[in-house]
Amino acid sequence: MDKIRIRGGQPLRGRLPISGAKNAALPLMTAALLSDEPLTLTNLPHLVDISTLATLLAQHGVEIALNGADSDGAQGRVIELTARRIRSTTAPYDLVRKMRASVLVLGPLVAREGHAKVSLPGGCAIGTRPVDLHIMGLEQLGAEIEVTEGYINARAPNGLQGARIVFPKVSVGATENLMMAASLARGETVLVNAAREPEIVDLAACLTAMGAEIEGAGTDTIRIQGRERLHRATHRIVADRIETGTYVMAAAATGGEVELVGTSLHLIEAAADSLRGAGVEFEPTADGFKVRRSGDLIGVDVMTEPYPGFPTDLQAQMMGLMTVAKGASMITETIFENRFMHVPELARMGANVTIHGASALVRGVPKLTGAPVMATDLRASVSLVIAGLVAQGETVLNRVYHLDRGYERLEEKLAGCGADITRLKGD
Repeated sequence: MDKIRIRGGQPLRGRLPISGAKNAALPLMTAALLSDEPLTLTNLPHLVDISTLATLLAQHGVEIALNGADSDGAQGRVIELTARRIRSTTAPYDLVRKMRASVLVLGPLVAREGHAKVSLPGGCAIGTRPVDLHIMGLEQLGAEIEVTEGYINARAPNGLQGARIVFPKVSVGATENLMMAASLARGETVLVNAAREPEIVDLAACLTAMGAEIEGAGTDTIRIQGRERLHRATHRIVADRIETGTYVMAAAATGGEVELVGTSLHLIEAAADSLRGAGVEFEPTADGFKVRRSGDLIGVDVMTEPYPGFPTDLQAQMMGLMTVAKGASMITETIFENRFMHVPELARMGANVTIHGASALVRGVPKLTGAPVMATDLRASVSLVIAGLVAQGETVLNRVYHLDRGYERLEEKLAGCGADITRLKGD
């Protein structure tokens, strides 16, 4: 099993390219199930989760063609997905268990074929994250759903009918699933208390390019006018805001100056606001923006919230940064339970973190020390990378398959900015 070795203490300096967003690419790929014509996606990140979903879509009958870099020279790949004929409407456990986003095939399959059998999903062990809101919404669109033997069995033999759906709480995945399903439903669907993330806006733009009529994406109320069929389209995947925020924090932690290329500061405004209070500076550039630290890091408090609040997917990275800040910071997690699993690993490196229920009190220390550590989930793993970049001595990160699910060419990108980081190949 691969490991990553980091020898800390090198400030990051240079240009670092940001990939297309994994959390946008996954629902966009499943949108291909809505049409029998090709969907072409550019700026596709090369990640384990992308490969996992491609395998699932292929067994549904989707024809997949993967090309090299975009024509404009960007690093992202180009993928063409054509669901000319749906060969299977079953998403089996062996594939779905590897990644929660696999449940996003449910809405498109029911909408197009009138039936679907999808395994209850797996993914990171950071909380229950139930799919009840996906099921509730599809039932309001007219689907009959039964959950038996670990599978969601959904049927809508007469098609789906538009409806007004009020989410009791914000859910990105449920919003995405129902946006796709509603695109082929009869009449108008209104999603109230919908997720507002940039990935939602990106999916709406793609569905619109395919012929759907969608208003309000990016607000808490989305209106979708259903269509009988959708058609071919080409869409460029939005930059990854979580990767963007991660490398901002890595640059800030090491005291360097990095230009992040192919992204935009507006994607991480809530995090940027918190980081400005910690002494981090931002400067827009023609290709993205620069990030640097103006002096000492200062401890700041953050609370994770649905977009446009501070992202839960940047909470672990923020904690890694705050371990070496002056003073104390309180980090409160309101989205997922069980998302402080990185704390014991940071403690192995000398961090001073005390957990109080859903909050973690981080008292900054003068230095961290390299140690063998273990990744417990995707974002926790990269918080340990940030800690390793500033630690004295050598840090070896184990179980990096978590990291490979969400970060493309991480060692290469960081090494290109001066980090002493190497992947150690396993047996």
